[in-house]
Amino acid sequence: MARRRKTRTHLKGEAAKDASDSSAPKSFIIKHGQVGSSVSQLVRDMRKVMEPNTASRLKERNRNKLKDYLTLAPALHVTHLLAFTLTDIAPSFRIVRLSNGPTLSFRVERYSLMKDILNTSRRARSIGMEYLTPPLLVLASFPPPGPNAPPHLPLVMKAFQSLFPSLSPQNLTLSSARRIVLVAYNSELGTLDFRHYIITIKPYGVSKRVRRVLEGATVKSSTGSVLDLGNEKDVADFVLRKRGEPGPDGGYESAASSAESVAGDDGDAVNLADDYVGRNNKKGQRRAVRLDEVGPRLELRLVKITEGVPGKEGGVLYHEFVKKSKKEIAAQNAVHAAKEKLRKERREEQERNVASKKAEKTKNGKGVHLESNEDEAGNDDDDADAAVDDWDNEEEITDGEESQLDEAEESSDDEEVQRPNKKVKVRGKG
Repeated sequence: MARRRKTRTHLKGEAAKDASDSSAPKSFIIKHGQVGSSVSQLVRDMRKVMEPNTASRLKERNRNKLKDYLTLAPALHVTHLLAFTLTDIAPSFRIVRLSNGPTLSFRVERYSLMKDILNTSRRARSIGMEYLTPPLLVLASFPPPGPNAPPHLPLVMKAFQSLFPSLSPQNLTLSSARRIVLVAYNSELGTLDFRHYIITIKPYGVSKRVRRVLEGATVKSSTGSVLDLGNEKDVADFVLRKRGEPGPDGGYESAASSAESVAGDDGDAVNLADDYVGRNNKKGQRRAVRLDEVGPRLELRLVKITEGVPGKEGGVLYHEFVKKSKKEIAAQNAVHAAKEKLRKERREEQERNVASKKAEKTKNGKGVHLESNEDEAGNDDDDADAAVDDWDNEEEITDGEESQLDEAEESSDDEEVQRPNKKVKVRGKG
């Protein structure tokens, strides 16, 4: 009987192609140490922002070290590690580019969680299909490269750009552009503002009541979700009359005079280049674009940029509060060069030891094949001796253990002597 193929949990078509695309950056977002409930919730919100190319259900344990994630990341093709830590001054946020760095350290001056943004918003958005595609990155208010521009800002821009997949206008579909991550530079304070928005498409140039009819927006009632027209004598009373007017004689509402019309300015209206999600959002239709903030919201201050990753730090490329002279920088580079040289020598020595052990094991294996079958039975003992050599050479066996081993060998010899020979029965052909 043929084996049943499991297909329910396997991706097919374009989904499988996207999942297997190794060029898209992938990230781990973790909390390091005791951070509290608020920062833990912030970590979960950041995982929501970075979906779908992040481990959104990553389980952390108290005994996990930062080195564990750095060791596990290359096997899972993870390119970035985002770590939140709580310090005595403020929460800290680090972006680590794996596997060779650099590492950017930020201080979180202020932050608001996703639930706080949704509670204060007039139009609360539910979490839906927007998180199946990666967000679009927008870098705003960064000064152009020049002699007067801060030298560390280009590296900061590249660090944020590497967190998200690169855009290809030829392959990008309009329906996949559902969210936006905005990183804006505040030149007065020297901070970075992190914002997260969901893109909303609305009909352009129509009043709110007409938009309700077009979109099928409903009012919740006890009988269900229906459009309430029970108090209206005519559809025009609902569509065109201003709010608060007693009847049609009081005047009608036009698209231009409506204070509730969406994106009445031509600057916010676009012609859809392709079909978009939502009702009546077809190609060529003129629609208004609106950004609804869903959070989280962070204000970040860059503290330090270092080469390498945590545990293998290199030189300090930038520091907000510590300024060193050229002599001190040269001395620091010399110390890091000496550490790197020592690390390289140790690695080469380990590789030589491993190669010599493999050669010795291969040589012993060839000698065994040239001997008789009785000697082949002792090959397991040679492997055991080679494994014991890897242990501590100072470890010895006590006299008590030796006597027990001798008694066990003697008992085994006696059993072999006393063991009767088996009788072989020969059956003849009858």
